[in-house]
Amino acid sequence: MTKRQKIVFFSVVAAVVALLVVGIVLTNGLYERDATIQETMKDAILHGNDKISLFGLPVNPGLISAYIVTGLLLLFAAIVRIFVIPKFRYVPGKFQTMLEQAVGMFDGLARGNSPHKNGVLGAYIFAAGAYIFFGTLFELFGIPWITINGESVTLPAPLSDINGAIAMGGFTYLFILIGGIAANRGRGLLRGLKEFSLPISMSFRLFGALLSGMLVTELVYYYFALSFVVPVIVGILFTVLHAVIQAYVLSMLTSMYYGEVTEPPVKKTKRSKKIKRGSEVTV
Repeated sequence: MTKRQKIVFFSVVAAVVALLVVGIVLTNGLYERDATIQETMKDAILHGNDKISLFGLPVNPGLISAYIVTGLLLLFAAIVRIFVIPKFRYVPGKFQTMLEQAVGMFDGLARGNSPHKNGVLGAYIFAAGAYIFFGTLFELFGIPWITINGESVTLPAPLSDINGAIAMGGFTYLFILIGGIAANRGRGLLRGLKEFSLPISMSFRLFGALLSGMLVTELVYYYFALSFVVPVIVGILFTVLHAVIQAYVLSMLTSMYYGEVTEPPVKKTKRSKKIKRGSEVTV
């Protein structure tokens, strides 16, 4: 890049930033806030005023998001298995290469952290990672829904609800515990029960990470005009970052703990001691 091109580039960036600042200052007073920032953040966590009716039962919006994400993933998996996989070629195309790399990454993660028992582990962490990743990106679509009070809300990420995060952490711990019992029976059960705090740490790690991104986005939307680029950039960056990090972290932790509970016991080698009887050494 030449000196002239650099000057033009930085001039354009400075002009865009200046226009954004001027636009925010001029239009920030045009938007009315119907709640304080404390009430907005509290409602984003507890969902006290945005319950949704599901067959007559009031539920959190995160449950509807979980059903939609699960259904879409199952539908996509069925389509790929029925129509795409039978047409795989020896020389892969772009979609086949992408799919094989994703499967190979999770399979390698399972084999590296659990070399003894990893058949089911690779499939589980692939499914859990895909659910976390696409479930976190789901909130970017901004799908509206009507609450019991008749107001419109945007469906959040499934794991931004504490109930969804606890369910994910508890089910992962149950999977690790069953794997330990199947591999080492009583020894595997004791190893799994030793990590009794694992579902709590996993649940709050998922919930805290996703909730922090959502709260930061809420703060930006609350203090800046909604029609400008700043909130959109912040929301997308935090959402994509948390989707990648949390999917990788949970997959890594699951494979590591699963490898610990399924590791076979170390066999102690018995050394035979030969005692020579009747032989005396005189000096």
